[in-house]
Order: sequence, then C-alpha cells, then structure tokens
Amino acid sequence: MNIKVKALVGSAILGSMIAGGAIGASLFGSAASAQASTTTTTTTPTATSTPAPGTAPAAGTFKPNEDPAHEAGESAAREAQENAGQMPTVP
Repeated sequence: MNIKVKALVGSAILGSMIAGGAIGASLFGSAASAQASTTTTTTTPTATSTPAPGTAPAAGTFKPNEDPAHEAGESAAREAQENAGQMPTVP
C-alpha cells in the first residue's frame, strides 16, 4: 500500500473512534449521571414507630425479628443495630 493510503485509512479509523467515543459519552454519560444523583433522607426512630402486634409495618420501615429462636443465634452487634432501628449489616 501507498504511504498516503495508509495515512488516510489510519486517520479514518482514528476519526471514527473519536466520533464513536463522543457519541457514546453523550448518550450514556447523561444516563449514568442521572442515576447517580439520588437524594436520601434519614429519619430518627421514635418510640411510637413500632406497629401494634399483628399489623404489617409501613412500607420502607425496618421491623426487627424478635422471635426467641432467631434471637438465640443472633450476634450482639446485630441486636444493637436492630435496637437502634437500623437494617442489620452484620450476621
């Protein structure tokens, strides 16, 4: 192949890679940043937030398992998280 043809083919490949990267970044870059920008709110548990026995908890609230069989095999760290009204992250 001629040197000029090689340079032309190489620059065409390079140009298409740059154009493809720019198009991909514009299409998928905004979608990724839209998902990453979430807001979180925290609430402090109150003594009145525990539902009455036999009723289902409100959606999105944590209800600890206070069954004696479950409590027997539970670690102190997990129990402390449950008592604080947090979703347990330790076994």
